[in-house]
Amino acid sequence: MAQVSKYPLRKEIEERIFEVLLKTIADLKKPEEVDEFLEDFLSPVEKIMLAKRLAIVVLLGKGYDYRGIREILKVTPGTVSGVNLKLKYGGRGYKRVVEKLLQEEKIEKLFEKIDEVLFQTLPPKGKSWREWGRKKWLAKAKNNRLF
Repeated sequence: MAQVSKYPLRKEIEERIFEVLLKTIADLKKPEEVDEFLEDFLSPVEKIMLAKRLAIVVLLGKGYDYRGIREILKVTPGTVSGVNLKLKYGGRGYKRVVEKLLQEEKIEKLFEKIDEVLFQTLPPKGKSWREWGRKKWLAKAKNNRLF
C-alpha cells in the first residue's frame, strides 16, 4: 500500500501541487499519452489498485453484488464497501464516470447489433447480390427444413 510522508505539507503547497497534477492529467489528449504518463507515474501496484476501484464502480453500476465483485476482482469486502459508500454518498466523479462508461457500452452494443443486421442482410465483400442471396436462401431453407 502506498504511504504518505509523515511530514505534512503547508496547505498552499499541497493545493498547488494538486492543481499541477489535475492540469497535467487534463492536458493529456491521446490514450498513448495517458498510458505513458501512468506507466512512469504509478507503480504497478498503484495501477492495479486504481484499475480495480474503477472496475468495482462499473460493476456496482451494472448491478453486480458484493460477492460477485469480490470473486471477479479478488478484492476484500472492505474495498468493495468503501467504494460503494463513496459512490452512494458523494462520489460525483465516480457517478459521472460510470454513467459515461455505461452509455458508451450501450452505444457500442447498438453498433454491434447494427453490424449483425447488416452482416445478415448485405452480401459479403466481393460477393454479388445474386450469388449471396441464393446461398442465404438455401441456408434458410435448410434451417426451416423446406427440403
